[in-house]
Amino acid sequence: MIESIQQFDVELFLKIHRGLSNSFFDWLMPLMRNRFFWSPLYLFIVIFCIKQYKKQGYYIIGMLLFTFAMGDLIASRVVKPWVQRVRPCNDMSLANDIIHRVPCGSGLSFPSAHATNHFAIAVFLICVFYSRWKPILPIGIFWAFIISFAQVYVGVHYPVDVTTGALLGITIGIICSRIFKKLQPDF
Repeated sequence: MIESIQQFDVELFLKIHRGLSNSFFDWLMPLMRNRFFWSPLYLFIVIFCIKQYKKQGYYIIGMLLFTFAMGDLIASRVVKPWVQRVRPCNDMSLANDIIHRVPCGSGLSFPSAHATNHFAIAVFLICVFYSRWKPILPIGIFWAFIISFAQVYVGVHYPVDVTTGALLGITIGIICSRIFKKLQPDF
């Protein structure tokens, strides 16, 4: 069973990584996974929350940082060392199939911390702001999805890595938003 899942994962990885290869994605996907590319968005969220919600804005930002920290801690410090899955770009059996679009890194692959962190952030923000601004749902999910998809496209994660990271992030985002709502019941 595990072997058939791994085989499916490798086949799907190659369909995305090689099969969807094109010059536009080769330019776009490395940007989508780059934390500096998204810095203006992060800055906007901080300024918006503080300016719009004053003291509660600081609580939102604090809980957002806690959400990120929990996602990163669980994915990178707990699950990855326990599972110890090698990244596809470091897998010797795929050496002839990998297109090097970004540096591979020496870290482990399962789950994707990018997927975990961005889905956790997106779901937290969706849960907090959905009643006030409905478009945050598709925008937040698409934002987290494109970052996660980029991880597979550039060759640093398998699809199961990002899917599991997304599910973990969704769970963390929901839990953290519930904690926030308990701490800030009138928000």
